[in-house]
Amino acid sequence: MKTKFQKRLAADITPASSALSGATVTKSAVVLLSGGLDSATVLALAREQGFACHCLSLDYGQRHGAELLAAARVATALGAAAHRVLKLDLGQLGGSALTDSSIAVPTGGVQPGIPVTYVPARNTIMLALALAWAEVLGAQDIFVGVNAVDYSGYPDCRPEFIRAFEALANLATKAAVEGRPLQVHAPLIEMSKAQIIAQGSRLGVDYGLTVSCYQADETGRACGLCDSCRLRSQGFAAAGLADPTGYAHGN
Repeated sequence: MKTKFQKRLAADITPASSALSGATVTKSAVVLLSGGLDSATVLALAREQGFACHCLSLDYGQRHGAELLAAARVATALGAAAHRVLKLDLGQLGGSALTDSSIAVPTGGVQPGIPVTYVPARNTIMLALALAWAEVLGAQDIFVGVNAVDYSGYPDCRPEFIRAFEALANLATKAAVEGRPLQVHAPLIEMSKAQIIAQGSRLGVDYGLTVSCYQADETGRACGLCDSCRLRSQGFAAAGLADPTGYAHGN
């Protein structure tokens, strides 16, 4: 017996009757877009379902700006209705290898436990900002590319976190109180990286536009060694597809 959440996941990845390029827009959604592989796939899935996608990226003081440039490329390529970049410098708080250059990004492979690349409360903050924009737009749907299968063990990527945030959203907003409940869609949460890549490839996502590396150089070339690079490379290999990632050292 599928849970309500599992049924929602299935609905989020069911192919629509129209192709991505010709999808009929029915309503608006806010899509969190980092510029990486997962969020690009989520944007394509939301577009396929007919949503007018308002993409939101966050300049949170991450190590490089290459992923934000990638987000702009992806938003344009996949026909987003709008793309905004908000600046909120989490680097002032520190506590993560992604926002504090004095903390080294691990390169020894995915290890047990929560790694130092975890950014405290990042997904909670991003979803809260997406929620605020959704209310302004009158949108009742938010899409986020979190994954709890091929991932680094971040606690804010788990299904229970998504369920809890959705419950919060429907308690804390004027829209929900007035009868317009909000849904948080996390269609990739139970997929392997290979399955995610297969979905995006089916929809024509150009993964060469994306940047996943935790420490990419200024041109977006990947290190090939961090957890994100390893998971991405393994995903393309498992999917039987060529990896379009540009590597700084020709990996």
